[in-house]
Formats: sequence, structure tokens, C-alpha cells
Amino acid sequence: MDDNELVDAFLDALWLERGASQHTLAAYRSDLRHWSAHLNKDDERLLGPAKTSFAALLVARRSAGYHARSDARLLSSLRRFYRWAMLNELIVADPLAEVSMPKVRVNLPDTLDEGDVDRLLEAPDTANALGLRDRAMLEVLYACGLRVSELVGLRMDSLNLRQGLVRVIGKGDKERLVPLGEEAHDWLERYMREARGSLMSDITRPPLFPGRGNGFMTRQTFWHRLKHHALAAGIDKPLSPHTLRHAFATHLLNHGAHLRVVQELLGHSDLSTTQIYTHVAQARLEAIHAQHHPRG
Repeated sequence: MDDNELVDAFLDALWLERGASQHTLAAYRSDLRHWSAHLNKDDERLLGPAKTSFAALLVARRSAGYHARSDARLLSSLRRFYRWAMLNELIVADPLAEVSMPKVRVNLPDTLDEGDVDRLLEAPDTANALGLRDRAMLEVLYACGLRVSELVGLRMDSLNLRQGLVRVIGKGDKERLVPLGEEAHDWLERYMREARGSLMSDITRPPLFPGRGNGFMTRQTFWHRLKHHALAAGIDKPLSPHTLRHAFATHLLNHGAHLRVVQELLGHSDLSTTQIYTHVAQARLEAIHAQHHPRG
């Protein structure tokens, strides 16, 4: 097989075995093509690179302005590819096994304190249908820690209000059940009773939170609505739909939730992805200590 055929075979296996999303598959394809193009300049191929080839690529990437985090993702993609190649007996050893992972500084995610969240949730004008829809969306986003794509993709049959649960389809089409909490539950009930019908000409359509017409709202539309409400709430911090997901995780940990529980609620397949929130919570505790302790 040539390099392109190898990449296609690897991606097919990744999709079949792990249910990888199209976004994930596109990222792997991009990384492998980048690596293959570098190797081809020296008449090398994916399955037989020289030990010095990756170091040379890093030097070229640094000159081109790539950062350590991007290099680390690239190396992670290549290692996954070479593990697959070894399992399929295409090679006997990982040619990058001795390459050290680039050191990446941990960037703590932007988040909001509980007072900020309260002001944001109260910002929509719930005297009209759009405001009720937006309030319900914000409540669900914060109560469940959803990704914005998960939020705007919710369907009417995603909800079980009697049990207070929402069924979420996350990355890789993985399904999880997340509790709504009382506030989100109550606002959802009110929204569906008083507002959803006036926002749709056909209420039998599946979107829980419709955008234009009877269709699903786009992520971009919700982002614009979020910024509008943040401005009304007087919040001038960097803000995106993901900020409320970060706030959800951080506030749970601050109030004593177990990291494994937060991992399940967020839909993270790897606990290490969730552990960044322990840094956020610790940073908050250190700031409080420094502000209030007499020897802080």
C-alpha cells in the first residue's frame, strides 16, 4: 500500500473500532498527510522513516510558527497510527518510540464564578418567547455541562422530564444520561408550555430549541445570543458556550463532587481530560486563601 492507502485503512479502522467522529478523523488525516509530505521530500515513507526525521520536522514547524501544543497533538496522532501498524504487523517497532512528548504548558480554561453565572442566567427577558427559549437553553447548558453542539442538537425525545434526565449524543455518537436539576427542569417545562409552540409553525418537528423556522439552531446563532445576554448582564470576561461547560465542571468540584462523576457527566472518555478542572478549582482556592488569609 502507498501512504494514502495506509492512511485510509487506518482511518477506516479507527471509525469501525472506536466510532471516531468526522472531526477526529479529519484531524488524524491532516496530521498524517503533514507527516507523509515531510517524509516524501527525503524519499521516505510512513512505514520507514529515519529516526531523525521527526526532529527535523519539529525544527521546520517551529520556524513556521507552530506551538508545542500542536506538536504534541501531531505526535499523539502519529503514535496512534504506528500502534495500529504494529498490531497489523506492518512494522515490528514504533519508529517514534524514543521521541519525547513536547512539553505543553497547561492553559486553564476561562470560567465564570457563581455570581457571574447567576447574572447571565437571569439576563434573558422571559416575558417573550425568545427570552424564555434562551433562558431554558442557558439553564440546560449550565446544569448539564453540555457542549454547544450537544445543546443545539437536543430533540424533543431527548428529554425525560418525569425522571429529570436528558439524553445526550456526544462525540463519537456516544450516548449519556445527564440529570437536569430542578431549575433547568422548571424552566424547560415553562418554555415548552408557553414559548415553543409560538416559535414553530410545526411543533411536531424534532428540535427542542428551534432556530429559524422549524429547524435546529446553529452553534453560531446560539453564540451570538450568548454574547448578547452576557453584555446585558455586564459580563466583560472572555465568554463562549464552552465557558459554561467549564463553569459546570469547576463548580461541581468546588462543591465536593468526585472527579470520576464529573468525567461521566461531561462525557470524557479519558479522566486526564477532566483533570484540568482540578487545576481550575485549585487556582480558585489559592486565590481565596491569598485574599482572605492573614498570611496569604
